Amino acid sequence: MTVRDQAQGVINPDESFGTMVEHALHILPVALVLVLPVVALGSALLYGVRRGSLTTTMTVLVVVPMVAVLTGVLGVSGFMFDTTLTTMALVCLLVLVVTLPVVVLLGRAIARRSVWEREARERERAVEASRRELVAWISHDLRTPLAGIRAMAEALADGVVSSPAEVAGYANRISGESRRLAGMVDDLFELSRITAGALRLTMSQVALREVVSDVLAAQAPVAKRKHVRVLTDAPTAPVVLGSDPELARVVGNLVSNAIRHTPPDGTVAVQIGVDGPDAVLAVDDGCGGIPDAELARVFDVAFRGSAARTPAPFDEEQAGGGLGLAIAKGLVEAHRGRIQAHNHGPGCRFEVRLPLAVV
Repeated sequence: MTVRDQAQGVINPDESFGTMVEHALHILPVALVLVLPVVALGSALLYGVRRGSLTTTMTVLVVVPMVAVLTGVLGVSGFMFDTTLTTMALVCLLVLVVTLPVVVLLGRAIARRSVWEREARERERAVEASRRELVAWISHDLRTPLAGIRAMAEALADGVVSSPAEVAGYANRISGESRRLAGMVDDLFELSRITAGALRLTMSQVALREVVSDVLAAQAPVAKRKHVRVLTDAPTAPVVLGSDPELARVVGNLVSNAIRHTPPDGTVAVQIGVDGPDAVLAVDDGCGGIPDAELARVFDVAFRGSAARTPAPFDEEQAGGGLGLAIAKGLVEAHRGRIQAHNHGPGCRFEVRLPLAVV
């Protein structure tokens, strides 16, 4: 009996099981010799596309075994095409035609899911790193005023200072540090509401120019004490749909940040305008600019633009925990707006865009 007859199953019914096994053992080496080159070529191809898309890889994984099977069958049959061989070839082709579209769709779905999972893991790692950084920085910033309050309280309790003027000075400094601590706690609470999605806004029509006017009036003593000029330019009076207290906090955070980073005798400019469907608020400072590598981080939690975490000498308006811009970004996005920062003139410009209210 020929190898072709053995491959096609032309076996004498009177043959024993042992004889059939022997015939099969004669066929297997031939099939193996024919299939190995195909498998080797497929492996090389798979290695070549390893850096390609997942869909391409899965397609190769499906096509190579099918081609190997077809090659083995053709080889052991002696390439004699009869009805049985033609039927087997058509079945292999049909399986390939049916399988390939499924493989392509499945590969794309798995690739999208893999990308999504990788991005999700990266976001989780970034959030966790930011959380650890925030805890470390805030812990330091909280300990510093607490240490000062404790030292001054002990000095008062031990009678180290006794004159009315000194006692009043220590009391004022304790009060200032307490207000600073309270502000940091408020910022942490506000940031936690934003990040947890627990922020609830009471929306109404808000005149942006009035919000800016109130904020500038509140910041005027700080600017005067630092000898910083605050200029306003509001040729229009846009009305936005938002929450008055939260918008006031956004403007207050931006203006106080601008005043804090502008040197004495510098200028802070606040502009209000309309650009298409958006109300635009721009706050320019005289900070000297931000390095391009740090511009993308200005709205990160606890970022102050300096590696030094030690607060400036005592001042009731000194920097807090570096949360102001992060809170401003969260509140602006809660209003379906956008905020961005870029270098402009002698300093930086923080620009807020909010959708105009439909009157």
